[in-house]
Amino acid sequence: MSQAKSGDTVKIHYTGTLEDGTQFDSSQGRDPLEFQLGSGQVIPGFDKAVDGMAVGEEKSVTIDAADAYGDHNPQMVQEVPKTALPENLEPQEGMALQAQGQDGQPINLTVTEVGEETITVDANHPLAGKNLNFQIELVAIA
Repeated sequence: MSQAKSGDTVKIHYTGTLEDGTQFDSSQGRDPLEFQLGSGQVIPGFDKAVDGMAVGEEKSVTIDAADAYGDHNPQMVQEVPKTALPENLEPQEGMALQAQGQDGQPINLTVTEVGEETITVDANHPLAGKNLNFQIELVAIA
């Protein structure tokens, strides 16, 4: 039986949970996730977990934050005056916003705090700083 290796296109079913058991993503009820192993299309720890698996094999893995979305970077959290927001926008905690970086690229932000005059936004990935648990099943190697 062949095993998945770097460069292979693989199809997997997965369920991702946080350390407290909260599910943050799953392929259940959808088509399997398809990606090229070792190409950087998924987080590094996920690539490592699937590498060497055989079709039909299932495994549970914990991926450290460093091999997932990285550590939470406090420098990516900023306070912004409400006057910098569009007039009709009523910010709420948890709201997703998008800003434009100096290079013109979009930056995804999450509102983490709403004050009288300012809001606090976080440009870290929502899963940054978190260890992630995955249940993985390799469905196919293309």
